[in-house]
Amino acid sequence: MTHPLKGKVALVAGATRGAGRGIAVELGAAGATVYVTGRTTRARRSEYDRPETIEDTADLVTEAGGQGIAVPADHLDPAQVRAVVERIAAEQDRLDVLVNDIWGGEHLFEWDTPLWEHDLDNGLRLLRLAVETHAITSHHALPLLLRRPGGLVVEMTDGTAEYNRDRYRNSFFYDLAKTSVLRMAFALGQELGPRGATAVALTPGWMRSELMLDHFGVGEDNWRDALAQVPHFAISETPRYVGRAVAALAADPDVARFNGQSLSSGGLAREYGFTDVDGSRPDAWRYLVEVQDAGKPADTTGYR
Repeated sequence: MTHPLKGKVALVAGATRGAGRGIAVELGAAGATVYVTGRTTRARRSEYDRPETIEDTADLVTEAGGQGIAVPADHLDPAQVRAVVERIAAEQDRLDVLVNDIWGGEHLFEWDTPLWEHDLDNGLRLLRLAVETHAITSHHALPLLLRRPGGLVVEMTDGTAEYNRDRYRNSFFYDLAKTSVLRMAFALGQELGPRGATAVALTPGWMRSELMLDHFGVGEDNWRDALAQVPHFAISETPRYVGRAVAALAADPDVARFNGQSLSSGGLAREYGFTDVDGSRPDAWRYLVEVQDAGKPADTTGYR
């Protein structure tokens, strides 16, 4: 089917840039109506002070073949989130896919800094942005999603449950945030499964987000120039790759078999057969374990 999600309605919370934008666009390419939320609009920027906007994301969704609808919202404000869901209910009377991709913590955590030396205000705000926002959004959106059987909730995180279980992830606050989201998907799976819906945790690999490309001083057209600085960046993927993972899950009539599980873009590419936009199939988390963490030279042979 060219548009397997035609007639379906999705809310991608935190769709201004990065994975959220990639997911929204791929849901649109599959034919869905996609509500995209975030704090940066063409009229106002968040503290990120970056140029990407939710209106831009909505336009990309529509260009891809769906219908993109931009709705400004701060997901730390329950009243704003409730208003978003009420609008979806009034306009669509359904919600089939909820993607909790709210994050906003890149500038708040300090690499390899112990808890007692880490800025406390920044750490606590990171937890609010990364965990509290997801809980607020699910609280308000799930009653609408549960009106029809077959709904899907995707909790976006960094790292699989298996990988994160035995590895310290950057800082106390970052580690706690990403692990909490993994557990959130498991808990939602327990509550949604008996009610006819599915919840999963999903991680991209090393993603070439707008921020990551800027960090290396490259663009998507010349991203391989960054390999001179960090050779293992060769395993990286576009945000559209994890977007295709979400679209595949949303179109799968048997998606309930994944309920409560931790999934990755690379793992789902093997399951469903999709590729990244360049036709490759990066398997970043297997690569990290078997090559990068093992101290081997960068070599993506057999991993993309």
